[in-house]
Amino acid sequence: MSTTLSFVDSHAHLADPVFDSDRADAIARAGAAGCHAIVCIGENIAAAGRAAAVASQHRGLVFATAGVHPHEASSFDESRDATRLREFVANGAVALGECGLDYHYDNAPRDVQRDVFRAHIRLAAELGKPVVVHTREAEADTIAAVREAESARVIGVLHCFGGGPALADAALSAAWFVSFAGVVTFKKWDGDALIRMVPDDRLLAESDAPYLTPVPFRGKRNEPSYVAHTVQRLAEARGDTAERVGALVTANAARCFGLVLRSDGP
Repeated sequence: MSTTLSFVDSHAHLADPVFDSDRADAIARAGAAGCHAIVCIGENIAAAGRAAAVASQHRGLVFATAGVHPHEASSFDESRDATRLREFVANGAVALGECGLDYHYDNAPRDVQRDVFRAHIRLAAELGKPVVVHTREAEADTIAAVREAESARVIGVLHCFGGGPALADAALSAAWFVSFAGVVTFKKWDGDALIRMVPDDRLLAESDAPYLTPVPFRGKRNEPSYVAHTVQRLAEARGDTAERVGALVTANAARCFGLVLRSDGP
């Protein structure tokens, strides 16, 4: 792996307790691999609190988000939780989410998921922040939500993208970003055309750590440093160099989330 590679991990569950024993070391390894910043996802109110604490401890390298994942949409109380999410943003959260729709597991009723997703979009419009979106087997309703967000002048990220070209096209038409994870390194991946579909200025890369560990580390806990391998695979699919793709995802993440990256690099 190139020592000149740079990247931003646009989606990592770095506040997950699985990192409690070596979180600082994982962040150091990420920096050594070329990572300029990590977006630490708060996928529920409790996780958002932990993400905020991690970001506070690693200022300039870790940036937190705050939201409620569709798996937990039934627990969302807008009158209570919107206030909490506003507080997280006021204290530095760079995006709302992970939010969205998951019709694969259906851990919450679909109408509830849609309502909670719309609540995040309304809040993002109010606060001027992007949304970080999880979508699985819910393409038509996600496209509808993206169009609602566009009307509200809300941009977002389709994280760990594995959907079809119609969803990618809707997101790109709305000036959203599309992020790819370690799935692109798996043998079963057949979406290189989707990787090439995303313009240079809308491409992001992520770990989704501790999940979706890329080749050649399958079977191990994922961590932000491994995004270097995802960037390499994206470059191969696009007929580009890893150095250039790394620079693109770094600049795009900074623009999407309003990150001020450290001038001294990783």
